[in-house]
Parts: sequence; C-alpha cells; structure tokens
Amino acid sequence: MFSFLHAADIHLDSPLKGLEEYQDAPLEQIREAARRAFDNLVQLAIDEKVAFVLLAGDLYDGDWKDYNTGIYFVNRMGRLRDAGIQVFIVSGNHDAASQITRSLKLPDNVTLFPHRNVGTHILEQYDVALYGQSFSGRAVTEDLVKNYPQGNSSLFNIGLLHTSLNGRIGHESYAPCTLDALLSKGYQYWALGHVHQREEICRDPWIVFPGNIQGRHIRETGPKGCTLVSVANGRIVSVVERELDVLRWVACRVDSSKSETLDSLLDLVRETFQFERAGADGRPLAIRLFLEGRTPLHGQLYENALQLNEEVRAVAANLGDLWIEKVVLKTQKTHSDSVAFCGDSPIESLMKSIETLQLETTSLTELIPEFEKLRSKLPPELLIDGDPFRPDEEELSAIREEVKELLMGKIQQRRRHEN
Repeated sequence: MFSFLHAADIHLDSPLKGLEEYQDAPLEQIREAARRAFDNLVQLAIDEKVAFVLLAGDLYDGDWKDYNTGIYFVNRMGRLRDAGIQVFIVSGNHDAASQITRSLKLPDNVTLFPHRNVGTHILEQYDVALYGQSFSGRAVTEDLVKNYPQGNSSLFNIGLLHTSLNGRIGHESYAPCTLDALLSKGYQYWALGHVHQREEICRDPWIVFPGNIQGRHIRETGPKGCTLVSVANGRIVSVVERELDVLRWVACRVDSSKSETLDSLLDLVRETFQFERAGADGRPLAIRLFLEGRTPLHGQLYENALQLNEEVRAVAANLGDLWIEKVVLKTQKTHSDSVAFCGDSPIESLMKSIETLQLETTSLTELIPEFEKLRSKLPPELLIDGDPFRPDEEELSAIREEVKELLMGKIQQRRRHEN
C-alpha cells in the first residue's frame, strides 16, 4: 500500500487582494499566505509518509523576477528529499510565462515533465507509471491528451495535466479536452490543475481538480487544499481532501428583513460572523458581507453606507481575526416604504425619473476607446477579480440600484429638512 498527494495552482508569492487598504489588516499573513500554505503541504506529505507528491501546474505566479521565490521552493523540496519523497511537476500557463522557472536547477528528487512531448516515469517499487506534459508557453490551446499513451495494464497509471477540460467559468480555455478522451487512456487517476475550485470530475476512474491551496481573493472562497490518495493492490482505496489554507475568504449573506433597527442588524451580522469563525478551525477570515432582503432600514443603510461599513468593521474587530473585504448592499424597500408618486411637482417628477432609471450594458472601452489601450497593457492578474472596464449585467445592476438609492435618499432627506 502507498499514498500520494495531488496539489495544483500553488501560485507561490502571489499577493492576496482586497485587504491591503486597511490599517489593521494582517499584512504579514497576507504576504506570506501562499508560502505558509505550501509549508503545510510539505509537512502533510512528511507526516503522511507519502510515496510522492504531484503538482499539476502553476507552481509560480507569472513572470516572477525574485529568485527568492525559487530558492524557497528548492529549500522545501530539500525537506521532501530528506524524507525520501519524490515530486513530479507539469508546468502550467503561469509557470511557462516565467524565464526564471526555465533556468532554475531543481533538486534530484524533483521531476519536471517535458513540454515538447509527453514524458513517462516508472516507479518500479510501487508499480506506478506517471505521464505528463508541461506547457510550452503561456497559452496552450491545443488538446494535449491525444499525445498521452495508453495506460499499462500491469501498472497503476497516473496522468498529470494542466487543463480547463471542456471549459470552466473564470478560467482561460487552456489545453482543452473532453472527459471521454481522459477515460479512453485507461488511467486509474488523472491529476488535473488550472481550475481553482475543487471538483471531482469522475470517480471511476478518479479525475480530480484539487483547487488551489490558498484563496487569493473573494472569488476563491471556502476551504482550500490538496488531495490525499491511498492505493492498495493497484486500486484506489481512499481519496480525501485535506485543507492547507492559512487565511480563508468567505462570502457572508445576512437577511436584513429580520431586523428593524441598525443595532439588531449588527447583532445578526455578529452572529453570522461567529458562525463562520467557528467553522474556520482558527484561521483568520477575510469576509465580503452581503446585506439582503426587504427591510425598513433600506434607505438608512444607503444614506449612511460609509458609517455602516465602519460599524461592520468594528463588529469584526471585536471578534478578532476577521477582516472585512467589502460590504455589499442588496437590500430592498418594504412594500409599505415604496414611494407613491402622486404629484406633478418638479421634485416628484425627478424622483419618478430616478425610480425608472436604466443604464445600458456598455463597457468603458466602448465609451472611451483609449481605455482599451490601457486595459491591454495591464497584466491578466489585475483583471482576475472582475474586469472594471467591462462590467457584467449583475455588476451594472448593482451600480444602477446604488445610484438610484443614493439619489432618492438625498432627495428625501432634503425634503424632510424642508418640511
């Protein structure tokens, strides 16, 4: 019997986004999160006495220029070598973008599969055959699976591949392939990478995206880690997800319809934060809070959005190890609070116009062509948490509602003062 670890999308030294602007943010934890998560991976491999570790692409984070990243990796591979653990890697799109990656001398317990063809590595002591092909460049658009050999019926066959499979939302279509193509190779396990959300594509045979080992922004929420696989007599006997992340991103949704006062709403927010904290196993949390539902507080929340944000941050600070990435208002008026437009005064007409305000789904690059030149010069990493130049319908709808509520709130506030 033997076991192995399958991880992917390490993105060493990739920055976490969304917390840097706060003075009380855990900046040291943010800067070192990817390394600390990788340290957890190395320690897990040693503790579990695994036979080998598989890294299915994007070990690094684009064209990194600091050799300290590579030195750190080599050092951790030395720890695995001392424990008798081999490491097998296919490079992904981010690795292929790095010049240093190509010149870095790897320890002798580390095998990097070639990019010109599919490489095969036999581990005779475990009766295992490993197959893999690295990316030759940042954008690999051809199907690499067709080059992989058929599995050896006398061995336990594992394929390593960095791929978008048949397409995944939020991920570039790199090395696309089909499930049928993977199944046709006769492998017992496919170790995939590129998709940052854990996904078990198939269980017979096992085809797994382990997700990344550390969430980097609010679109990478929930537990992050790797997959521990145990094999006996040439068959997989267990596949277990193991958590590695050191700071967790959470999207919290609070139904404000249950609150009639701001204090009661903040109490509800506090309870929600406590629930999330209890399930994080001591990890710090970075939270995006969504306030939803029909509530009589609707207008007050929009009118005092900045104050609300500070109140929520204070709630998080009192609980400790919680940081607010953003507060998003998605509340609605109660039916009794809806404005009835019955007059013909300029104020009534203006409020009616605002209530029916519509915004077309138009990108900034269409409105101002010069923005496209600016956008084209930005590194893809800056656009990973949404493209500010091309808002989608959901984002535009949120902006539209916020503008409407702010305008309505200001006018109603002015009218109350005049009366």
